[in-house]
Amino acid sequence: MQRADARSNRDRVVAAAREAFASAGLEVPMREVARRAGVGVATLYRHFPTRTELVATVLAERVDDCGVQVRRALDDPDPWRALSCVVREFAERQIHDRALNEALLGPGEVSAAFQRERREHAQALNVLVGRARAAGVLRDGVDVDDVRAGLLAIASLRRLPAATSARVIGRVADLVLAGIRA
Repeated sequence: MQRADARSNRDRVVAAAREAFASAGLEVPMREVARRAGVGVATLYRHFPTRTELVATVLAERVDDCGVQVRRALDDPDPWRALSCVVREFAERQIHDRALNEALLGPGEVSAAFQRERREHAQALNVLVGRARAAGVLRDGVDVDDVRAGLLAIASLRRLPAATSARVIGRVADLVLAGIRA
């Protein structure tokens, strides 16, 4: 059982890391996370001995949110709405949470920690694209690899300056959807 002050410190570290990773990416120095949390570096390392543990803790919540969104799309009876919502939500995450795809799509221990979730999301995308093709709402010849290429194009823009990222990423998401729709 953890003391109340220790729980509070841990919660502050997680909240500060969440904010720092979302805005600046995963390479934010641990000292900066501790500063933002209002704790010493030793306190941070007492709760999270490695950067990987801190990143995995912070991103677990985000990955769970992605899973909820994907399951919601799988439950949607409208194949185009389901697929387009997934693309648009993916684009929103590029604007507001740079760390998520760095962790999920990049190499390393953090990415490995979420392999099961990545497989589940990939399988869900396969289903969504298959349903959209069967419903005739995709252009002839468009397949899941085309949709993935569009998602990668969107993800490649996540490092744009904040002043332009929302507009450009939103526009590219619109172009991807227009390009795959029948």
